[in-house]
Amino acid sequence: MKTVQDVFNLIESQNIRFVDFRFSDLKGQWHHITNTVHMLEEETFEQGLNFDGSSVEGWCEINKSDMFYRPDPNSAFVDPFANHPTLVLLCDIVDAESGEVYNRCPRGLAARAEEHLRNTGIADTAFFGPELEFFVFDNVSYSTSMGESFFSIDAAHADWNSGELPEAGNSGHIARAKGGYFKLAPIDRFQDMRSEMVDVMSKLGMSMRLHHLEVATAGQCEIGMDANTPVKMADHAHMYKYVVQNVADIYGQTATFMPKPLRGDNGSGMHVHQSLWKDGKPLFAGDAYGGLSQEALWYIGGIIKHAKALNAFTNPLTNSYKRLIPGYEAPVILTYSNRNRSAAIRIPASHGDKAKRIEVRFPDCGANSYLAFAAMMMAGLDGIKNKIDPGQAHEENLYDLPAHELVKLPQVCGSLREALSELDKDRDFLKDGNVFDDDLIDAYINLRMNDVVNLEHTPCPVEFEMYYSI
Repeated sequence: MKTVQDVFNLIESQNIRFVDFRFSDLKGQWHHITNTVHMLEEETFEQGLNFDGSSVEGWCEINKSDMFYRPDPNSAFVDPFANHPTLVLLCDIVDAESGEVYNRCPRGLAARAEEHLRNTGIADTAFFGPELEFFVFDNVSYSTSMGESFFSIDAAHADWNSGELPEAGNSGHIARAKGGYFKLAPIDRFQDMRSEMVDVMSKLGMSMRLHHLEVATAGQCEIGMDANTPVKMADHAHMYKYVVQNVADIYGQTATFMPKPLRGDNGSGMHVHQSLWKDGKPLFAGDAYGGLSQEALWYIGGIIKHAKALNAFTNPLTNSYKRLIPGYEAPVILTYSNRNRSAAIRIPASHGDKAKRIEVRFPDCGANSYLAFAAMMMAGLDGIKNKIDPGQAHEENLYDLPAHELVKLPQVCGSLREALSELDKDRDFLKDGNVFDDDLIDAYINLRMNDVVNLEHTPCPVEFEMYYSI
């Protein structure tokens, strides 16, 4: 844990000239305000600094716009990409009138979820371990106007370019669609780039595990981190995206966490490993199915029961539902299984009780990690509280099920509109312990519905292919 004095010691030792204050909006985008270093005082960590909250999408109205961003000293790190020595501090947002953490502050909400967990007496610590996947492309362009709509992706290492002869030549070593997983160089062209990303994240205090090429063509990658508590892990997820996109930019590439940028190949997910602990002991280890405890099975039951409402937080983009379709290793079937990656919830093989956990496989990186982790934990706690039976485990390959069998099993939502509707109907479990409230949920639904309406009102290129000559 870093103290306020540790922050000032870091400023002196690194000759820091600027302090960059960062906070997350409801969508999970970082915003930042850069101050000269002399603006940071000890009182800043208690009182915060004033800003206009009405300019942040989905927050307050202009007549209640004054807010404070209050930095967390434990979050401090030196920005590895700034030319001028810059310290980064992550912030919670404080309501100027009440002096309390703003109810729509995602980081503050995740902290409330951690406090609620302790107050339940069920556990005192939750660990979350997300696996963030992303693509690395050479060039991306797009435009949407009244008379034009297109996107174009180019990657020399993509399947669709195997027959091209660019000026630099074509080696022929290309990952085919669904053919990239764990491939070596020269098919894997990003070994050094990913190692650089891992090295940068490690220097920022993140505990890193591994990296590799993922399944899809055109440079799909994954970098693994150690699990941590919800707030800290959500901090790290934001840092992860920041590092990946900036290192890729330095290498002359562009990285995206968009769930489904390519038609006809796997999308990018964010599988989230989860476990609960109490008094230093793992609560998910036991002698029930898959080596789980009864509490872990009830936790799974809560995730399955509330999965469609959870989709609004774990899969919050219209593009998310282009990934959640059968045929592309997408975990759309709401069941659980031991070691079976075709189920929405997997029980990973592990060594020892401390490694026992569940893996929720339907989320993607479009999620605001503060909200998504908190929402999943609230669903799991509701499962334990109400002893929700998760139903029968399914160990068969669910991707091969015939249609008449598939329709008998519950599935995730098919669109963002459906997910937001489900959240509107199934929200009470989120409000337990005042973690979420109706104001935040309503604001979030309204904010995301803007994306739904925008997509539904905009013709897209494939519609011209299908319908222009009718």
